[in-house]
Amino acid sequence: MKTFLLVLLIVVAVLAVLAVLYLLMIMPRMMHKPDRTPYLRVLYAHRGLHDNETQAPENSLAAFEKAVEVGYGIELDVQLSKDKVPVVFHDFTLKRICGVEGKVEDYTYEELQKFHLAQSDQTIPKFSEVLKLVDGKVPLIVELKIEGLNTEVCPLADELLCAYKGVYCIESFNPLGVKWYRDYRPEVFRGQLAEQFLKHQEFNSPLYFVLQNLLFNFLTKPDFIAYNHKHAKALSLRICHRMYHNVAAAWTIKSQAELDAARKYFDIFIFDSFIPASNS
Repeated sequence: MKTFLLVLLIVVAVLAVLAVLYLLMIMPRMMHKPDRTPYLRVLYAHRGLHDNETQAPENSLAAFEKAVEVGYGIELDVQLSKDKVPVVFHDFTLKRICGVEGKVEDYTYEELQKFHLAQSDQTIPKFSEVLKLVDGKVPLIVELKIEGLNTEVCPLADELLCAYKGVYCIESFNPLGVKWYRDYRPEVFRGQLAEQFLKHQEFNSPLYFVLQNLLFNFLTKPDFIAYNHKHAKALSLRICHRMYHNVAAAWTIKSQAELDAARKYFDIFIFDSFIPASNS
């Protein structure tokens, strides 16, 4: 009996230690937080107010102009061309949107201008052009596209953001991008992108278990978690939101019904493929 109780006590103690370690690992920024208010009470058009069947395809100047006209915030993606120009484009490869082989990083900015976005006359814009167009009229969510360990996009995009007078925040799936902002620009509102990666066959390594459970938060200390709205009840997301009062951003909402359902779990809403009933 004594042996059983001793074993039980050890098991309980180990579980308690693991629980504490887990809570410490997923803890977001708790002190010296930037003001979250400017990012709330506005809906964000995913890659601009776009339709890839029109002259305003995703991540185009036309799509961003339409979002600004209506008063939607904008979520957009930034990566580097071969000659280190920050450009706005989502995929690392060009095939889906431009119909050509290769990656964005394989071409100089001037070479990228030869390719059209979807079936439109629009081309891949510079990040600087987008900032000039928006000009502080609506808030921006800037996703930093980072493959592997190369965070070169962070300082080059940030150089432009430092001169920008409007409201913006940054986010990335890659914790190294979020960590860069923690180290070098702690005053910027920063977010960790995540979802239930292990539900997809292509994401089956232990790294994705760590990412989907936000176990890098102790390094990145995000101000918000941007999570796939379909997995609103993910444990780490709920703990960050409810226990640590971290901001939760929902992506990507594709109907009014999804938006209405997401309001119970999230604070920021990124939408696509429909026009919401209101702007907030």
